[in-house]
Amino acid sequence: MIIGTAGHIDHGKTTLVRALTGVDTDRLPEEKRRGISIELGYAYLRTADDVSLGFVDVPGHERLLHTMLAGATGVEHALLVVAADDGVMPQTREHLAVVALLGLQRGTVVITKIDRIDAAERDVRVAQVRADIDALLADTSLAGAPGFALSATTGEGIDALRNHLVAEAARVAPSLPGRRQEWGQATNDPQAFRLAVDRSFTLPGVGTVVTGSVMAGHVRIGDELILVPGERKVRVRGIHAQNEQAESAHVGQRCALALAGVAKEEVHRGQWVCAPGIALSTERIDVQLTLWPGEAHALRSGMTVHTHLGTSDVMASVALLDRDVLAPGDTALAQLVLREPMTAWHGDRGVLRDASAVRTIAGVRVLDPFAPVRYRRTPERLHALAAWALDERAALVAALLASAPLGIDADRVTRALALQPDVALPLPADAVRLAGASTASALNTGALIAGTHFAALQQRITDRLAEFHATSPEEVGPDPRRLKRLAAPRTGDALWLHAVEALLDHGALARSGHWLHLPAHAAVLSATEERLGQKLLPVLADGGFDPAWVRDLAKGCGASDAVVRQTLASLARRGLTFQVVKDLYYPAATIERLAALARDCLALPEGLQAASFRDATGLGRKRAIQLLEFFDRVGYTRRVKDVHLLRPDTVMFGASGSSKPAALSSST
Repeated sequence: MIIGTAGHIDHGKTTLVRALTGVDTDRLPEEKRRGISIELGYAYLRTADDVSLGFVDVPGHERLLHTMLAGATGVEHALLVVAADDGVMPQTREHLAVVALLGLQRGTVVITKIDRIDAAERDVRVAQVRADIDALLADTSLAGAPGFALSATTGEGIDALRNHLVAEAARVAPSLPGRRQEWGQATNDPQAFRLAVDRSFTLPGVGTVVTGSVMAGHVRIGDELILVPGERKVRVRGIHAQNEQAESAHVGQRCALALAGVAKEEVHRGQWVCAPGIALSTERIDVQLTLWPGEAHALRSGMTVHTHLGTSDVMASVALLDRDVLAPGDTALAQLVLREPMTAWHGDRGVLRDASAVRTIAGVRVLDPFAPVRYRRTPERLHALAAWALDERAALVAALLASAPLGIDADRVTRALALQPDVALPLPADAVRLAGASTASALNTGALIAGTHFAALQQRITDRLAEFHATSPEEVGPDPRRLKRLAAPRTGDALWLHAVEALLDHGALARSGHWLHLPAHAAVLSATEERLGQKLLPVLADGGFDPAWVRDLAKGCGASDAVVRQTLASLARRGLTFQVVKDLYYPAATIERLAALARDCLALPEGLQAASFRDATGLGRKRAIQLLEFFDRVGYTRRVKDVHLLRPDTVMFGASGSSKPAALSSST
């Protein structure tokens, strides 16, 4: 169990740790000279029953609260230290605020320096101080915490406190490495290894060493890890756990790792060492934010704060998501927009301090470390954050799927939850798993979507395609990319392709060449139309870039305008012809040649414009404009002012590989 001290400066925290463990945590010469703690100190105690306690001794000075916050990461039990002669002081209150806002559930009150109180007045003074502390704790998670009055100098009461802490460690110790107690609730499936770095140094013959608290998982000598932010690969050369040489270390231990592959100067407090599968860094984090009840003013969006998560301290702006103003004591959904990359995972606790780092104002619990830039206050997003706020993993994933009409990225969710690669996400029975998650080594890759949302997406596709056929009956249908822009522009590519392929497999959609259409929209030519089509297509092809109009084709074939028009429309629904303007059809091969010339024009200084396309094709300006407008209409290009740009995702007309249209006599 890792125990952290908290309390005002000169209330005896370091002396108390020395009395409990025999270790003086003030190691710096300046600390010795000034008699105060400046940096984090560490001490360990192992009992005959093999119970191991790790102590993190934090500075009590108000100007060193950022150091105290770095030391609070990974602490499982707080020792709130209050001197009997001084009683509750300003840093007692602020350190308690930090402990409470971090969600720490277990703690012990220690009233020190009772030897400085006259024996006749001691009981009364201790009772008075305890009453003040109880009032302070009343509205926090440490309300009712057990208390001990002692003197670290004389040793009075030290054995009772030590026995209490050992008993606490034995009671709450994880049953297996990799299991942890998190804010008083057991998590039964292991997370991947991660350690918050609070110190780095070098040792002769060892190299770079980092220390910190193991927040989750376990690590062994030889393991490959990632240093984040920064994505630097490192290898574990040696381990000290709870100040003893070891082959492995696990959650709930203070740990020192000797690392190969990185210099001391490349590691600093605020970084994490973690398993490769959960490595991440982010500049936006969605959180639950609780404003400290003692804060004098409400919090508004745009406030600049110091964000303390793990051992890091990063400036950020707060954007409230579900309200405009947050009153003291209330909790809201918020996004932290960070000024530099930070690493955090779902459930991590942190503290916010004001921009001048004078006071602690709020606590945060990380919901989603992959927070979006856009649509962050939409009802859909707020429903997703309500899902992220759930504690039970199966309920969280189910609610997340229910809140996501466009599905979720399984890899991102796995990283956010810091799951080991062999721990599968608990999925509802109707969840649809897309490509990329079929093997045991890739349980949580690819995309996931709730069955109801997948059915709704497929319905939108067919409905939008029906609307397209009604407004553009002369076209065979859109290509998949254009249909995506029409039906579901925000849908991810994997989900979109999966939905389209499923519709094709079930016969709800049909494909002709690159074009998608409803089965009923496919042209069925009569014998007369089939014969007429075989006459019309060569004539259109012979016309090159300026084919004959319907009236001229009708005269040449001896058929009526209406019959020729109907036959060409049927050929268009097969993808064999395209109507550029009314009664002007081009064969598919000619359109592909024109599309290739349009792509060539993109390399010209002036780009693809009416003039450059006119010169490339030898057509008049009017016809060149008609063709360019056709390319825009079908989704091959898009117009930006006077220039036409090739859509980067198009596969039409040979832009990125294409399939040939069906032969005239083939069935569709």
